[in-house]
Amino acid sequence: MTFLELAEERYSCRFFSQQAVEQEKIDAILKAAQAAPTAVDKQPFKIFLAADEKAAAVRDAGRIRFVTPLIMIVGADPDQAWIRKEDGRNFADVDAAIAATHIMMEVQDLGLGTVWVGHFDAQGLKIAYPQMKDLDLLAVFPIGYPSADAEPSDMHVQRKPVSEMVEEL
Repeated sequence: MTFLELAEERYSCRFFSQQAVEQEKIDAILKAAQAAPTAVDKQPFKIFLAADEKAAAVRDAGRIRFVTPLIMIVGADPDQAWIRKEDGRNFADVDAAIAATHIMMEVQDLGLGTVWVGHFDAQGLKIAYPQMKDLDLLAVFPIGYPSADAEPSDMHVQRKPVSEMVEEL
């Protein structure tokens, strides 16, 4: 499968079975995040992993509605990031988003499903898990095997034409 085929096949999965995710697949997902390119290779992100009953506690703390056997949370660490000297732009969020995208694509490649959750209680997670307190919590990924009735939303195939996204200089 080409990368473009993988990217087009990937969708936001919102319905999951409760089949456990095998450790070798979890390891592959984490390796994909580790391989993500980051500014000056600083890797200014942290991934928090919660499986089984710990995933339930994370769901409660973050008010996350998706019930899966595995949850990964990606946080950006601005204190570890490269900063562009010309304007002071900190790249922690960009780098963490790249790693998060690698997670999402590897999940798809492994035959699993996920959805990038941005609507969650970041403060609730930071209170419940103090190790998150200094990070910008960027994404929550409920990860599992798609249920038999999981399918892309109607909006999945609605894309802007390339001509609306690109402007030649």
